[in-house]
Amino acid sequence: MEIYRRKPESTGAVADDPAARDLLRRAFEKTFRWPQGFKGFMTDLTCQEVGRISEGSVTVRSAREVTVHLEHEDLKKWAEGQIGMMAVHRGPRSFEESDGKYSLTLGEEDHHPMGRLLMIHGDGMNSRYRIHDDRITQINRGMERVKFTINVEDSLTTSDGKALTTRYSVFYFSPVDGALRQVETYSDNHAVVNGIYLPAIRRVSFNENGAVITRLLRFEHHRLL
Repeated sequence: MEIYRRKPESTGAVADDPAARDLLRRAFEKTFRWPQGFKGFMTDLTCQEVGRISEGSVTVRSAREVTVHLEHEDLKKWAEGQIGMMAVHRGPRSFEESDGKYSLTLGEEDHHPMGRLLMIHGDGMNSRYRIHDDRITQINRGMERVKFTINVEDSLTTSDGKALTTRYSVFYFSPVDGALRQVETYSDNHAVVNGIYLPAIRRVSFNENGAVITRLLRFEHHRLL
């Protein structure tokens, strides 16, 4: 999955709903993130797919500062995107710096299995979330070139009671006719270093040229910066 950058736009006349804001704030505050002041980490890195194993290292300082060393250039670029995405989702930030800076409203109660619909106005991505038991369980976004839905399927509870996703799927659709373009499945294991949860294994499966491709990232010998 690519790292998509939001382009904020005017919220127009949409009034913020305090109930929606409270619902999303609770889910945000119960989601695991690296602590404030976190300076990053280094690990040995292995990227594996059928027929190839590429070994090297990675240094992560922030979502914009990910340095990967792998011998295969295509696997290096792919790993950079994957690890950058992890850093975006787990980087420290406040609710007000994230979705809290937009107008939030609730959809009609429709008893959806993934939870209550919450709409974000003005983020430039037409974002729609589902929230169940103070957990974001589904994310929908739409842009000019692509629409996608993320279903969060499983998570662990960290030592401080926060939720950390361990398994999810991403469905990509054409913004023109709604046709399904791609499905990606993700499975994550974690290592705990000085109380901080860091990536240990990421397994990703996706379709390419009529076949299902599986790639694995293995992070070993973690060192905090």
